[in-house]
Amino acid sequence: MNPDPATTFTLEDLESWSRPGVSLAVLGHPIRHSISPAMHNAALAVMAETEPAYATWRYFRFEVPPEELPRALGLLHAKGFLGVNLTVPHKILAVSQVALVDPAARPVGAVNTLRRRADGWEGFNTDGYGLAAGLREDLGIELTGAHVILLGAGGAARGAAVECLSRRCASLHIANRTRENLDGLLALLAPLAGGVRVTGFDPARPPADLPEGAVLINATSAGLKATDPLPIDLAALSALRAVYDMIYNPAETALLSAVRACGLPAANGLSMLVHQGARALEIWSGAAVPVATMALRRPGCGKTARSGAVPPSTRTGSCASNSAVPFQLIVIPVHSSNSAKDS
Repeated sequence: MNPDPATTFTLEDLESWSRPGVSLAVLGHPIRHSISPAMHNAALAVMAETEPAYATWRYFRFEVPPEELPRALGLLHAKGFLGVNLTVPHKILAVSQVALVDPAARPVGAVNTLRRRADGWEGFNTDGYGLAAGLREDLGIELTGAHVILLGAGGAARGAAVECLSRRCASLHIANRTRENLDGLLALLAPLAGGVRVTGFDPARPPADLPEGAVLINATSAGLKATDPLPIDLAALSALRAVYDMIYNPAETALLSAVRACGLPAANGLSMLVHQGARALEIWSGAAVPVATMALRRPGCGKTARSGAVPPSTRTGSCASNSAVPFQLIVIPVHSSNSAKDS
């Protein structure tokens, strides 16, 4: 069997899976949009130049509905997979399916990276790390001392919120439409706040006392489809410092377009994807990872995310065709309410 990493596989394919070398995977629903296989396999090709063992490593994507996650994880383990990434809707569900959760991931209550153990899987969360690195790289912003307005209360938002508090942000204000989910996240964060002001609100009714100069982070799926409304009314927020949208496909969401029209600094979630993915590959391999290769552009090609859009040259042109980056970033329309921001 010689599976093609460009293919989207199913559990039926996994039943008969057999290939030499090390296999890695990302699971999601939907997953067709994911550029993680291209990103990881490009990095592995570079790593194999100095360590030939990585020449047999390959990364694949699997379409797995949430009700099939336990079966999928069991099959992946039985077939010898070394590592797994998880995206929507699996990050919270997987916590109860792993043998061990890394101490740093326990407060998050969600995992996006699994590493094989003899008795099952060990779960990690690299989302917060990826977010912090993306904000620093694209917007020059450190979470330490920053006022943060966070949209969403799902798995990605949990990772972001815990990272904000662990880095001692100045304050954290979380907006979510479903009050039950919001209250659950606020309860999870309460023991971690350590004096940092943490509040929650309905995005349809932002409170008047939100701080000026805050960083707005979108961790919802709003913007994935062209018809999606803005996740929040920007006019209701006081003098934002910058906006980071975790969605990377499409490269420019309605939120980013609106922010750019206001002249504010903005970035999409490609840098977060790259850095959380690089950290996952480090966890699996125990080796240094070529982040620049995973960034889907050669060094010097210009920051893609500062404007909130990936320039045409990085989608199909000169940046993608450089020999150090043996693939192209192809933006695929996604027709689903699930988020494309995670993998």
